[in-house]
Amino acid sequence: MNFNMQGMLKQIQKMQEEMAKVQAELENKTVTEESGGGMVKVVANGKKEIISITIDDEIIKSGDKEMIEDLIVAAVNKALQSAGKLAEEEIGNITKGMLPPGFNIPGF
Repeated sequence: MNFNMQGMLKQIQKMQEEMAKVQAELENKTVTEESGGGMVKVVANGKKEIISITIDDEIIKSGDKEMIEDLIVAAVNKALQSAGKLAEEEIGNITKGMLPPGFNIPGF
């Protein structure tokens, strides 16, 4: 087996450039999740930042503070999980075939 260090370094550099580009693009990609049958909606971007939270007027009128809080937590957790999956998929498209199976990059 012939090992080409220069070729590998070029491949790593290209992967780093592509990852930086994807990370920048993730800020503009969003996911929307909801809880309570759509009474609370949360939008997050691919960088796992919450962009907006929408709460239905009817649930606010109910005055049930604990239920509202629980629905917000549930929707936020779903949105962050979906944003994480989005980021994993985008980064995975770059690293596909370049890294050994089971090799994970921390933070992604």
